[in-house]
Amino acid sequence: MPPDTILAFDTSAAHCAAALLLADRVVLRHEAMDKGQAERLMAMLAEVLAEAGIAWADLTLIAVGTGPGNATGIRISVAAARGLALGLGIPATGVTRLEAAAFGLPRPLAVVENARRGEVFVQIMDASPHAPEIVAAGNLTACVGALPLAGSAAGAVPGVTADRVLDQPVALAEAIARIAAGRDRACSPRPSPFYLRGADASPPSGPPLVILP
Repeated sequence: MPPDTILAFDTSAAHCAAALLLADRVVLRHEAMDKGQAERLMAMLAEVLAEAGIAWADLTLIAVGTGPGNATGIRISVAAARGLALGLGIPATGVTRLEAAAFGLPRPLAVVENARRGEVFVQIMDASPHAPEIVAAGNLTACVGALPLAGSAAGAVPGVTADRVLDQPVALAEAIARIAAGRDRACSPRPSPFYLRGADASPPSGPPLVILP
């Protein structure tokens, strides 16, 4: 069976990032941007495919960052992933940014992301196969003090300390692709936004949209 050709992307923060994972190489793109991800994402994905000489029809899996992070950015990527998967007739899977930040790092460790408002997103990565505990609040950061730390909040949020700060060994989009490559797709649900708190914006006054299963 030929190896997978995986297209991964993420717009859950102030960036637009993509990775194409092939059998022999990885093609990466990362652009910092506060807004405009919706207009840039599909063009970036087309550029990545063109650089590798790969057609859309050659893809076998879509992987997407599902957050936590900017609610609008998360929805942009998740919608794109589900649309591409439907149009191409291939599966799509979601990977959280916290899981991606821990990819390739020794465990146990704590992944900490700056959530603004004086808060952080925290995921404790156990050495066991059990699901890790996930919490979200600045006043809970004391629980990570004895663990190595990975994530964007290292040294950026008061009260967040650790014995060691670990650098992520691969780019975020590549980590998303590699995690997706190792998953059992039969047990992987369609990607959906991963929120640890409500959006900053006020909710719309009209009726909610219906998301089809």
